[in-house]
Amino acid sequence: MSSVQKLEFSENTKLLIIHADDAGLSHSENMATIQSLEKGIVNSYSIMVPCPWFYEMAVFAKNNPQFDNGIHLTLTCEWENYKFGPVLPVSEVPSLADENGHFYKKREQLRKNASAEDVKKELQAQIEKAIKFGLKPTHIDSHMYSVGASPEFFGIYRDLGEKYNLPVLINEQLMKMVGLNPELNIKEGDFLIDKTYVGEFEYFKTGKLNDYYDSILGKLTSGLNLILIHPAFDDNEMKGITVNHPNFGSEWRQIDFDLFTSQQNKSKLRENNIELVTWNDIKNRKRKVHNNRYS
Repeated sequence: MSSVQKLEFSENTKLLIIHADDAGLSHSENMATIQSLEKGIVNSYSIMVPCPWFYEMAVFAKNNPQFDNGIHLTLTCEWENYKFGPVLPVSEVPSLADENGHFYKKREQLRKNASAEDVKKELQAQIEKAIKFGLKPTHIDSHMYSVGASPEFFGIYRDLGEKYNLPVLINEQLMKMVGLNPELNIKEGDFLIDKTYVGEFEYFKTGKLNDYYDSILGKLTSGLNLILIHPAFDDNEMKGITVNHPNFGSEWRQIDFDLFTSQQNKSKLRENNIELVTWNDIKNRKRKVHNNRYS
């Protein structure tokens, strides 16, 4: 059964989540995310709990429950001069941090060094910190999809969704992107996002990001679709954070913000009969379907 059928939509319905990753990363990321939600067509976002600007975004989330928000579970920090590490003391999760107490830059380093026990403790601590702050997350997902660094980490990710009764982002394309075999790691009963769209560096490098996003909205197929973007401003703060990292760098993030707050793209949703749906909608519909089956 397809995801739209599980949610009791018509099989031909084009469902779309437009999701902003990395809220909490910086003030610039937070302001762009908020404006994308309030003025644009972004209808979901997730927050990086370990980052220095978590507090600002968490206050917004708490005061604006009308916007779908999740927890962007974080185990890696890819930036050259901007660092952060676990929310737990490094002494409690030593395998997750380098010699300076920061997360590793790459998934490969995480896979090589991290213990499953430390991964579980840290990811649960991130969720607990958000909930203790007063947040009511609608789902969990993963920064750089680092939960896919190993099958064991991915199992922890799935189990945390069950523990907290939250949908988790599971998608074959993302799994393949990080080297995780979907055939071996998707279980019966997993709720899948049918198609995920993430910009590639080649599109950015050749000035084709706009064309890429345009083609998605113009050719979206039926099913449950997800567009992952990273809105921020191409300002000094983001230039400093993303120095020597043009892939999802400040210029790229400004493009994401501009395109998904444009009136033109708002119109394309109507023109192409695309129905926006949130993780909260998914959570509520899944609960309704479950209750109907056992009532």
